[in-house]
Amino acid sequence: MSGILDGKRILITGVLMESSIAFHTAKVAQEQGAEIILTAFPRPTLTERIARKLPKPAKVLELDVTNAEHLDRLAGLVKDELGSLDGVVHSIGFAPQDALGGNFLNTPFESVATAMHVSAFSLKSLAMACKPLMSEGGSIVGLTFDAQFAWPQYDWMGPAKAALEATSRYLARDLGSESIRCNLISAGPLGSMAAKSIPGFGDLAEVWNTRSPLAWDMSDPEPAGRGVVALLSDFFPKTTGEIIHVDGGVHMMGA
Repeated sequence: MSGILDGKRILITGVLMESSIAFHTAKVAQEQGAEIILTAFPRPTLTERIARKLPKPAKVLELDVTNAEHLDRLAGLVKDELGSLDGVVHSIGFAPQDALGGNFLNTPFESVATAMHVSAFSLKSLAMACKPLMSEGGSIVGLTFDAQFAWPQYDWMGPAKAALEATSRYLARDLGSESIRCNLISAGPLGSMAAKSIPGFGDLAEVWNTRSPLAWDMSDPEPAGRGVVALLSDFFPKTTGEIIHVDGGVHMMGA
């Protein structure tokens, strides 16, 4: 039986732990027939170890999305491995500790700038680095955490995610003429490395225990990974600039 990504070549960033959405995206993508390549920073060897748990071997490239040299060489390295790309997954986010955990009013601009560069501007950087390999069109999928609201402890990652969401819409606008779609998955809280770096993350996650219509399991990233794979596939050929929620339904709940 063929998979929904048969013949697709996909670049996936952010595979840091087996508990990450990116890992489960890579796993499901391979199960659905895709050939994948991974990127990692700052420890490619860590990602190489995690990648051994995937159904099939996957090459890991070092990529710092804030480094122009890394971005400039990316297309050539990927071309050597895969030839071209049909999809790109942006699973990258970072904010310094003083930009999180209830310090919103005291965070210096330098820390805010870092959060914005790594978490939002990098979507544009990655898209442009990979664009030469997507001459036949393709799908770019990023990961957000619903930026409509002010979440406990999330602080400057909230505005960074809002910037990511706006960046995705503008990329959808400007790349649509080249048949490149750009969409986001808005996932509920998960016990990933990114989540564990947020002081007081449990306070944020508690919202899902009381408000999610569908039972939410913080230890199960696969539903979000499946959402990413669906957007990478040809089953959403005319969907772009969209945010698909994989959050148990919390996004639509009122009081």
